[in-house]
Formats: sequence, C-alpha cells, structure tokens
Amino acid sequence: MGLFLLLYVVIGATFAGSFMVVMLAIGMDTLQPVLYSSLAGFVVGIPVAWIVARKIKENM
Repeated sequence: MGLFLLLYVVIGATFAGSFMVVMLAIGMDTLQPVLYSSLAGFVVGIPVAWIVARKIKENM
C-alpha cells in the first residue's frame, strides 16, 4: 500500500498537470475545464499507480 500511495502522488500529479496543460493549450482557460481536467488526471492516476505498483512488486 505504501508503494501505491507514493506512486499515486507522483503519477496523479503528472497526469493532472498534463491534462491541465492540454486544456490551457486548446484555449479552455476558465476555471471549470481546468479544474475538471485536473480532477480527471488524478482519477486516471489511480489505476495507473495500482498497475505500476503491482508490476514493481511482482518483479522484486
């Protein structure tokens, strides 16, 4: 669980930042699209962090 949380902090923030930059790049610079894209990035980061943590533990 500790590895998952550590990875989630990094992966979730990376996805959130990337999604936010995409929204800003396509001209959607109001609060709602930026906020929703950031939240979507954190949600997408959950399964990705889970899979990465599982793969790391399998290879140890």
